[in-house]
Amino acid sequence: MQDLDPWQDLDTLQDLYVTASIPYVNGAPHLGHALELVHADVLARHRRLRGGAARLQSGTDDHALKNVTAARGTGVAVDDLVARNGDRFVALSAALGVRPDAFVRTSRHPGHADAVREVWRRCAAAGDLYPRSYSGLYCTGCEQFYAAGELTGGRCPEHGTVPDEVTETNWFFRLSRYAGGLARLVADGVLDVVPAARRNEVLGFLAGEVEDVSVSRPAARAQGWGVPVPGDPGQVVYVWFDALVNYVSGLGWPANGPDDGYQRWWAGGAGRVHVVGKGIARFHTVLWPALLLSAGLPLPTRVLVHDYLTVEGAKIAKSGAQAADPAALVASYGVDAVRWWLVREPAPLTTTDFTVERLVGAHDRDLANGVGNLVSRTVALARRRPVAAGPGRSAGTADAHDLLARVEHLPVAVDAAVARYDLRAACTALTDVVADAGRFVGRHEPWHLARAAADGDATAGEHFDAVLGVLLSVCTAVAHELRPFVPDGAARLEGLLRSVSGQGGDPVPPAFPRVRPHGAGLGHL
Repeated sequence: MQDLDPWQDLDTLQDLYVTASIPYVNGAPHLGHALELVHADVLARHRRLRGGAARLQSGTDDHALKNVTAARGTGVAVDDLVARNGDRFVALSAALGVRPDAFVRTSRHPGHADAVREVWRRCAAAGDLYPRSYSGLYCTGCEQFYAAGELTGGRCPEHGTVPDEVTETNWFFRLSRYAGGLARLVADGVLDVVPAARRNEVLGFLAGEVEDVSVSRPAARAQGWGVPVPGDPGQVVYVWFDALVNYVSGLGWPANGPDDGYQRWWAGGAGRVHVVGKGIARFHTVLWPALLLSAGLPLPTRVLVHDYLTVEGAKIAKSGAQAADPAALVASYGVDAVRWWLVREPAPLTTTDFTVERLVGAHDRDLANGVGNLVSRTVALARRRPVAAGPGRSAGTADAHDLLARVEHLPVAVDAAVARYDLRAACTALTDVVADAGRFVGRHEPWHLARAAADGDATAGEHFDAVLGVLLSVCTAVAHELRPFVPDGAARLEGLLRSVSGQGGDPVPPAFPRVRPHGAGLGHL
């Protein structure tokens, strides 16, 4: 089995439909939710930057049993709880500069329940649904049954809690029927799971004994909260069956009116990309594709799986564990600092620990002291004398040619990293060019050249103009490539670069003012 060419998605698919997974709303959003929103937003913005079209969708998973439990614990109606907490996720998107084209709240989105029922009917017509009595170990936190062998010391491997022993009659989906076909699709890259280590985990699961899965819950246990099973009002549709359908219900399916996007974004030639955490990867790479195959609908083209974050060494969770309030972090340190940390620091395949000091350190190192300082110095130099050089002029030296070659290659490096879902590598490509430019400045000392040129040294003036041309090329390219990652900061950089003439000796304001750690944004939910 060979890895896919990371360029194939960029070369063959013009339109891109990107979704973030829809979180439970039994509590407030945490930093892990912010990571996923920002990553999905970066992918959509990057595609648009390259001249393609992109659609971004997010939302909330309202019909979880844990939402019912949380509402009961706080003494409010479950509909009120999911509405109130759902508003916090909407506010988080806005705070992060993420503007989804659609935000699907599964309990109230027009047509979502109809889409769930239509998928159910199609699966039933395919002979893939049947009733069965079942006893098992159920983790409410995961909304999932576990076999005893999947537990760690008798506890849920995700939440560390002891599952409930549940005996009930549910509807089951014939997942076993699709295991072999799914394995071939994943192995052949038709359903591309990234990174490769996550793909191998999926293939390992599919190579084992894949059992049929319960896809309904008794309405009494759910207190009637959820989409009733067609023809069986005593059952509600399992939350994961329900939630996954949002990826097509948000496009207007099955109504598919003239203003809906299903034909363009799902049934047509667009890339269909899900961004998900590793804890829910199996739902998106096994259950969801199997449901789509059963229902006769197209599959997603890619599932991009990110790893976990911890906060000051502790696991993030909504219930009692250390948490970071991403909206508070934005309010304290700015959207650029938060977005940059979320794309610059998390590792693709290992857990990454968050601290305020690391947030501030990444911002000041890369943005304030790095690209921000480079642009400010370049603009200040350009204002010292009439600009006789534009971006792209070479200083005629080997290091100038090398630096310009790096600048020319920068979009290629960023594209390749984004295509393989390694945003950290994309950011590194940017910061490496900035560091090279800083060393270039140190070698040529353009401030000395400017003084000599002012004193009438024509050779120094030509050298200064050429060095400035190289620096303007670097700054222009880096600011452009930063747009998907820190759109606000990139806009400020580009504004400064447009101000290189006509400002005389006015001081150049910093595009990224340095920030100071003060602990805000951390807490326990």
